[in-house]
Amino acid sequence: MIEMPPSIQTRVTKLFGIKYPIIQAGMVWTSGANLAIASANAGILGLVGAGSMTPELLRDQIRKTRERAQGAWGVNLPVFNRLADEFVKIILAEKVPVVFTSGGSPKKYTGVFKKAGAKVAHVTPNPSLAKKCEEAGVDAVVVEGFEAGGHDGRDELTTMVLVPQARDLVKIPLIAAGGIADGRQMAAAFALGAEGVQVGSRLAASAEASCHENFKQAIVQAGETDTFLTLKKIMPVRILKNPFYKKVEEAEARCAGQEEISQLLGRGRSKLGMFEGDVVEGELEIGQVAGMIREVLPVAEIVRRMVLEFQGTMQQLKNGV
Repeated sequence: MIEMPPSIQTRVTKLFGIKYPIIQAGMVWTSGANLAIASANAGILGLVGAGSMTPELLRDQIRKTRERAQGAWGVNLPVFNRLADEFVKIILAEKVPVVFTSGGSPKKYTGVFKKAGAKVAHVTPNPSLAKKCEEAGVDAVVVEGFEAGGHDGRDELTTMVLVPQARDLVKIPLIAAGGIADGRQMAAAFALGAEGVQVGSRLAASAEASCHENFKQAIVQAGETDTFLTLKKIMPVRILKNPFYKKVEEAEARCAGQEEISQLLGRGRSKLGMFEGDVVEGELEIGQVAGMIREVLPVAEIVRRMVLEFQGTMQQLKNGV
């Protein structure tokens, strides 16, 4: 059994009832019940990612998580998802304790979840929108720089400039996301004003993540420049450079229209790559920190290393080393 470090107390840990101020991101094809359970049991907030699920599967994954999670857990809900209203009904019926929303207005569902007694956070790529999240009544806000994998903001704000601006605008607990895979980056986020971090890519390359082993190996083999923000004419997404990416790059270079690029993308491209393991023709959504990730590890070990490095870095800064 892995021996875990001492707890860290911030407003984020108190809000969600967790040992460490780390949120496991609700990633498509990756954040199933096993990842949420492992995260909760490691002392961080585990999230079931609804974005790539059917309503029936979401209900099943929520129930599995509730049965086996010994710590705090919740659901990540992309507001723009065509099944969002059905997901909301399930989240309410299953009395999910924490909901992270993203990809749309925080006003749409925050009141409904709060009325049901859930803690609510919203993910945004913009400081001004972080303020709107606060005004919408969320309990915490996640500000995500465009270093992150998956769908990013069109403004392409980096985490380093996004977090301090958001901190100056909001009074509620602030969580940094995008480009955070180790304790040094976590410490940097805290120096900028964050009280917690959301981690995606590092936990995608974990033993418990539901994505395909081929995708996990593609992450650990990635170099420092092997991701790119693309598909901006549809919805910006950061993916690994592979043969599918090359087709998109060629189409965008000759100024292909939205319709042609949509046809090239087709349906199920991310499932093909991330869940089914086709790393040639699939869309492989991952962040820039993929270049730092060198092995697939259990969630508990990832958390242990991150927390120890964070605590060590903070002590070094305190000592002026």
